[in-house]
Parts: sequence; structure tokens; C-alpha cells
Amino acid sequence: MTNEHYFSATPGSPLIPREISVRLADTDYSLVTAGGVFSPDRIDAGTQVLLANTPAPPPGGNLLDLGCGWGPVALTLALLSPRAQVWAVDVNERALDLVRSNAERLGLTNINAVLAPDVPDDVRFMTIWSNPPIRVGKAELHNIMKTWLPRLETGSDAWLVVQRNLGSDSLQRWLQAEFPNDLQVTRAATNKGYRVLRARASS
Repeated sequence: MTNEHYFSATPGSPLIPREISVRLADTDYSLVTAGGVFSPDRIDAGTQVLLANTPAPPPGGNLLDLGCGWGPVALTLALLSPRAQVWAVDVNERALDLVRSNAERLGLTNINAVLAPDVPDDVRFMTIWSNPPIRVGKAELHNIMKTWLPRLETGSDAWLVVQRNLGSDSLQRWLQAEFPNDLQVTRAATNKGYRVLRARASS
């Protein structure tokens, strides 16, 4: 075992690719993952709840998967909205490489797997889907939210899945307090110990 985290920029463990079978957008696929990234053996429960309780993404524009890991959310967005540009953002370089490999496997050319600084400043998003990295700590999580949520297009939604016992309700309260005039934050779903929060950009 190593002491690295999935939010390490460059995992120190050896890169040992593995194939897993997953179901995305109602179709079965064989994709590649590896250690040193979030949930390398399966689509984690939180992401499953997010994908099952979020309406279809907009057909075009820029869509964001924030904290993409090896790519289940970004790949789903790209499959459902082939005319959109999907931005898959993570701090973990190995995760981004896996997203690129999986996009190539699926023949998807509309995914940009990049570090946060590589997203142009003028890009705004028609939707944000995220299983955010709660374990980075509250201060860093709040900084992530303050960085990306203001980049929603007016009238567009962010969908965030957070485990109940890891602070979903406190995050909802913080979002409402931090963006009282800019976001309408509601609880969209509760399942398997997770909540899906919907944040709509009102201005």
C-alpha cells in the first residue's frame, strides 16, 4: 500500500492498466483504469447515484465533469451529447491519461481531459456534473466551488453528488450562503446514503 491519494497530481504507484466492464448511457463498454485514481475497480456508488438522478445534459455547448477520475461522468456526457464539448478536469495526471484512453476506445472526439489551468478563462458551462473530492478538506472544496460554479451559464445547472455523512447538507447550506443571489440550491435526490444537489445559476 502507498500513502498516495487519488487527488495526488502524479501517483507514485506503478502504472498497471486493468480492464473493467461498465455500463454508460445504457450501453456496456470495456474501459481501462489503474491504481492511483479514484475508484479504479468500478463506478463508485456516488457517481452511480449522480448518473441515475441527473436529467440528460444539454445537446451542445461546453459541459464540465469536475473531478473526472478515469472518466465515467465525462464519457457519459460525451456519449449523450456528441455535439457538445466536454471538459474533464482533474488534478491527477494519470486519471486524465485514462480519460483520454477511454475516449479513444469509445471513438469519442469531443472530450478535453485537462488540468484546471488549461481550461480557457472565457469558457462557460451549460452544465457541471461532479462527484467532488470531499476528502481534500472543506477549505479546498469551497475553493473549488468558488472557482467553477460562477462559470455556469445563466439558467444552467450544476449537479453535485455528496455522501450524507460526509457533509452534503452542510455543503448545501454553505452554497446557499456563499451564492445567495447567484445560485438557487436545492436537493434533487437522495439515494444509497448520497444526496444530489442542484445549483442553478440565476444571474
